[in-house]
Amino acid sequence: MSLTGWPLICLLIVAVLVAVTATFRGWRWLGRPGLRRAGLRVGAFLLCQVLLALSVFALVNRHFGFYANWTELAGASGLDGGHVVPGEGKGGAGVSAELIKREPDMPMDGPPEREGRLDTVDLRGVRSGLHARAYVYLPPQYFEKTAEQRRFPVALALSGYPGALRNLITQVKVPQTAREEIKAGRVRPTIYVLLRPSMVRGRDTECLDIPGGPQTATFLTQDVPEAVRSAYRTADDRRGWGVFGLSTGGYCSLKLAMRNSSVFSAAASLSGYYRAIKDVTTGDLYGGSQAVRNENDLLWRLGNLPPPPISVLVTTSRVGEQNREGTERFLALVKPPMRASSLVLESGGHNFQTWNRVLPQVLRWMSQSLTA
Repeated sequence: MSLTGWPLICLLIVAVLVAVTATFRGWRWLGRPGLRRAGLRVGAFLLCQVLLALSVFALVNRHFGFYANWTELAGASGLDGGHVVPGEGKGGAGVSAELIKREPDMPMDGPPEREGRLDTVDLRGVRSGLHARAYVYLPPQYFEKTAEQRRFPVALALSGYPGALRNLITQVKVPQTAREEIKAGRVRPTIYVLLRPSMVRGRDTECLDIPGGPQTATFLTQDVPEAVRSAYRTADDRRGWGVFGLSTGGYCSLKLAMRNSSVFSAAASLSGYYRAIKDVTTGDLYGGSQAVRNENDLLWRLGNLPPPPISVLVTTSRVGEQNREGTERFLALVKPPMRASSLVLESGGHNFQTWNRVLPQVLRWMSQSLTA
């Protein structure tokens, strides 16, 4: 029985109704004195609660696609990570940002010459007025004596919302996966900058420059690159800069690259969507402007504006993800000079396990798309 199908949900709802009805009808008998009947009363109450909780979980999981099947729910490893399918598509001066290095709070094991180094930094933007904590992973090759003049491509990695920044290390394992892929020769030595997609506590800005509000897009496309360039040996131009992210971070990555192709040449979206989500955590994103709304709608942009000269990768699943239909529409609208590739799993929910499965392929694709 499918974990995301209606038969399971209906079965659980029927079980809840049967358990509640049986408890109600038998309560007079269960309510009689005695230790045994007291235990049965507690058991009946717990059974109703558990069945109700499972029903709610099944409904929420169907809506959000956290887990696609029973194997994934059990945390089984070794699932196929899929493969990327390439495609051409169908359809100011004197301003500086600051990077402040902090004492590392999540260091890598081993010397940097062998394992790389994970810096903990604060990024302070002058243009946007925003600041954020970030992690910067430097590959082992960065510390070679012969690489003192070498410049490295840079990939920004954005978490989901309201996901914690540490999830990119403890759950999705971006630095660890990058290290292994670089050691195996499948990924070029690259600098990875790990960030959250929102710098404002308690508010999901969807990576917009909100009229009269936080200027998140400016921070990510101007302040962050400037601050990172000031502290590390990075690529000089757009050909060496990319961005990828999870869920909200995936939507942000596509949008930032599409709107700022002079900054990023490549973007990858892991389970991302294509229109900004508006809810109680976002507040008013557009200031009542339909033009601002359209500019942040990726499907509208592809259908109404010239395509940007960038490469993108989008991921989804045939079973378990809610973004499949939007992904297909997005791919159908892409046309040159924009290039789009896709990575479609047979099944995979909206969760860390799925993102870990596709991450190696995403890093390889990003490496092939960037130069320094």
